[in-house]
Amino acid sequence: MKSYYFIFQVFLEKHDPVLRIGSSLTASCVLSPDFDLPATSLYWTLNGVRLPGSSYSVVSSDVLSVTLHSLSGSRQQSGDNLMCHGADGQILAGSCLYVGMPPEKPVNLTCWSRNAKDLSCKWSPGGQGETHIRTKYTLKYKLRWYEREEECGNYRTGKQRYSCYIPRNPALFTPYEIWVEAANQLGSATSDITTLDILDVVTTDAPANVQVSRVGDLEDQLTVRWASPPELKDILFQAKYQIRYRLEDSTEWKVVDDIGNQTSCRLAGLQPGTVYFVQVRCRPVGIYGSRKPGIWSEWSHPTAASTPSSERLQSGSCDPKPGDQNSTLRRELKQFFGWVRKHAYGCSGMSIKLYDQWRVWLQKSHKTGNQVGKHNFSLSPVSLSMIWAKPLSLTHTLFLSQTQTASAASLS
Repeated sequence: MKSYYFIFQVFLEKHDPVLRIGSSLTASCVLSPDFDLPATSLYWTLNGVRLPGSSYSVVSSDVLSVTLHSLSGSRQQSGDNLMCHGADGQILAGSCLYVGMPPEKPVNLTCWSRNAKDLSCKWSPGGQGETHIRTKYTLKYKLRWYEREEECGNYRTGKQRYSCYIPRNPALFTPYEIWVEAANQLGSATSDITTLDILDVVTTDAPANVQVSRVGDLEDQLTVRWASPPELKDILFQAKYQIRYRLEDSTEWKVVDDIGNQTSCRLAGLQPGTVYFVQVRCRPVGIYGSRKPGIWSEWSHPTAASTPSSERLQSGSCDPKPGDQNSTLRRELKQFFGWVRKHAYGCSGMSIKLYDQWRVWLQKSHKTGNQVGKHNFSLSPVSLSMIWAKPLSLTHTLFLSQTQTASAASLS
């Protein structure tokens, strides 16, 4: 460990040393002949706390020294106050000690551009991060193949203090080289150079006007709609979306990824009679023909909605196209309805929409204690022409067997 030695001359200029963590320090308080005080009457404090007499050494009748071993990092960046006091507590001399470490190479340098109109970057201090003394971080950048370096001038404070904002329009088709320099009184360090194309780091605002509504009386579904970011009209790119939702009393989010670039989605398999919070975010793709996707936006503000009450519970899923279910049963139902329209008299209005209406009616019957669905209904092709010859009504859809009814009710 290094040891340092300096002298306080009362009423003379002070010296503020900068020391590495773990160093030792010896300081002496030398009394002027104008003071009629013995050195043995003096004492030392560090940040207002009196130091033990075992750390003192009476060098002469007018000199009292103190030795500090294995110094810890400064408690504040303005320095630690080491003071020499007279017997009455009067401060005779003092100095600020700066105890810290030189900076290590900054890491995790990442940048993003909002709507391809600016550039923001953030990073993390290297090593353990805290140097305990004032350390200056400077973000520099330049266009590749150009020698002129630029320095970011808009540094943020608080929790975002390791970040900087470049407000002017960046170059879109020339790569940038970006790095961070860190320096204090004990040393300096430079991060690795990050090379990026602005088109690869574009992000946008979160989708606006998010609306969540019920799907009729279907107790296990909600429809989510939102507006595309207005920047879609200003710059050439498309957007892909992602939804997440959670129960009101839960902190666990479920994410729906397979939405594509549409601006609506039906959440299915939800718990009946339950409040859900829903958020949407956006990711630009194909920006000016770029093959790389951009960066996900922030999540939109949570929007809440509740499902109708029922005792029926199902597992969750998302139907990105409400009018185009992919289940085997629905495909078979569509084929069957087409066959009925062709072969049964008076059934030209048969469609898959009638099945959805039947599901709503079936759920209402559950609430009123109706036992529809407990009986088997099976029709042969011969009897179909007789039954469907009557005017079409909702109850005519109850041709499903008990097994088919249970399977249909599980569709969401």
